[in-house]
Amino acid sequence: MERRLAGKQQALDGTLRVTSADWFGAYVLPPVLAAYAAQYPQVEIEVLTGTRLFNLAQREADVAFRIVPFEEQDIVQRRLLQMRYGVYVSANGPAPVAGDGSGYRLITPDAFSGSFPDTAWLREMFPNAGVALHSNNRNVKAQMCAMGMGIAVLPRPLGDQTHGIRRLELNVEPPHREIWMGYHRDLKRLNRLRAFVDLTVTYLANSAFDASAGSP
Repeated sequence: MERRLAGKQQALDGTLRVTSADWFGAYVLPPVLAAYAAQYPQVEIEVLTGTRLFNLAQREADVAFRIVPFEEQDIVQRRLLQMRYGVYVSANGPAPVAGDGSGYRLITPDAFSGSFPDTAWLREMFPNAGVALHSNNRNVKAQMCAMGMGIAVLPRPLGDQTHGIRRLELNVEPPHREIWMGYHRDLKRLNRLRAFVDLTVTYLANSAFDASAGSP
């Protein structure tokens, strides 16, 4: 009932709760959030980041961004883009040799985060490299990469904007990941949500980090 009543609100005010991964909230969404705040100053924005999947049906968040499709019922979802990833090393260090990796170490996800296609790809690209660090946080990986701890695969928006690391120019890119946006169907007529969805699509669809757009 609360969702359905909220979905009938037409005024562009109130609170909009947005949830995403840490790196996405810090390096991808800021231009969208800034533009939205400028256009709709009466709306308070709440950004919730982390690995926890907030429940849209219980209105823990109004709109969510994920790297996998939504499996919950009654979710309106859209694939925004195929996020480009890159291989990064410390800005001051030498570049490892693709197909080898001897003398280098890798920075990879922790065992509890599940399997990631970019992790398997990284091990195949540098088969002779050991592992230096496991972490479930992409921001931590980026910072430790800058400290010279090892080689990391990072989303391009994060890696390209992190001081102290550089992206390797390889013949092949790491696997891309899809970015999905979703919200509960009861809120599809909520004006503040619709305005945010439209602005997000305008800013992110066919962006420089979208592999499906054919950008360099």
